[in-house]
Amino acid sequence: MAFLPYGRQTIEEDDIAAVADALRGEFLTTGPAVEAFETAFADKVGAAHAVACSNGTASLHLAMLALGIGPGDTCIVPSITFLATANCAAYVGARVVFADVDPDSGLMTPATLAAALSRAGGPVRAVLPVHLRGDACDLPGLARLASGAGAVLVEDAPHALGTTMDFGAGRERVGDCAHSAMASFSFHPVKTIATGEGGMITTNDAALAAKLRILRSHGMIRPPGAEPWVYEMAEPGFNYRLPDINCALGLSQLGKLDRFTARRRALAARYAERLAPLANRVRLAARPDWSDPALHLLCVLIDFESLGVSRAEVMRRLAEAGVGSQVHYIPVHTQPYWQARNGALDLPGATAWYERCLSLPLFPGMADTDVDRVAEALEAATGL
Repeated sequence: MAFLPYGRQTIEEDDIAAVADALRGEFLTTGPAVEAFETAFADKVGAAHAVACSNGTASLHLAMLALGIGPGDTCIVPSITFLATANCAAYVGARVVFADVDPDSGLMTPATLAAALSRAGGPVRAVLPVHLRGDACDLPGLARLASGAGAVLVEDAPHALGTTMDFGAGRERVGDCAHSAMASFSFHPVKTIATGEGGMITTNDAALAAKLRILRSHGMIRPPGAEPWVYEMAEPGFNYRLPDINCALGLSQLGKLDRFTARRRALAARYAERLAPLANRVRLAARPDWSDPALHLLCVLIDFESLGVSRAEVMRRLAEAGVGSQVHYIPVHTQPYWQARNGALDLPGATAWYERCLSLPLFPGMADTDVDRVAEALEAATGL
């Protein structure tokens, strides 16, 4: 019986053919596939502009650079996220204030943001909510607080491609930037679509999009009317370009986004049905009313203490049954680097989330019977 990892890419023959065509073409990088992928992506999420880059972390770094954030500035990020959300602020020398999260959804909320703004003790330049698992944060609520504090909202959305929302004014899409300056995506293999490695930033601000494009390629610009070999660098940028090979794969994968997200939703619904009998001790992460997610992660919350079994032991038993699992995430504020800078910090929501969370297999290539197999293995592993 095949091992089920917690996530895996779905690569089909037409994806392989798209990459092969790019390899046979004139450009391996900085060619037409990049713009084609950007244009299609912007259209898919409903944004005016999309800027491709080498990975999701690079997209966050570029967002900080484009906003001019640097030493002396403060950014607020949730503690339950991948390291990159806080690291992107550290890259530019900014101070990071960690926000707590809802213990049952793992999401930053207006209440936890308000508390973080109070602890910041001064001006805040940017707030970076994370659409954890694929569920959307309360963007209007967060945007109101950020705006009132003079801060810019930048969505960290690598989990949420395909997620839609309804805040009472009709259907919206993660990435349309209706409530934020920018949204950042990742195309790592376990994400909703894959390019191997890759990232994208969406925005409705033409000036920001232009700045992002300059910064992803060493800060070079070609002055109007200059000879074709002439370039100027007003400020240093980075080599964060995404090659045509990757963009060709991304464009092919993007054409399957609706199918991939529909399958993820169907699998999540089956998990909900199969895990319902375990609800007293094992339950799905809470889903906000406004969010219709295309889940990247299938997170359950388990009361390990009352079950009398450790998470490590449950994960070991699952692995023996051929079921992979993972933990998303260790609270970032507890990492040695951040503790050395910020000191000890009590964020009870993040602690409660971390103590109970476990991610189970979820990817479009799974069969319905795979969900049944995972549910049975989890029931056995927890002794329920």
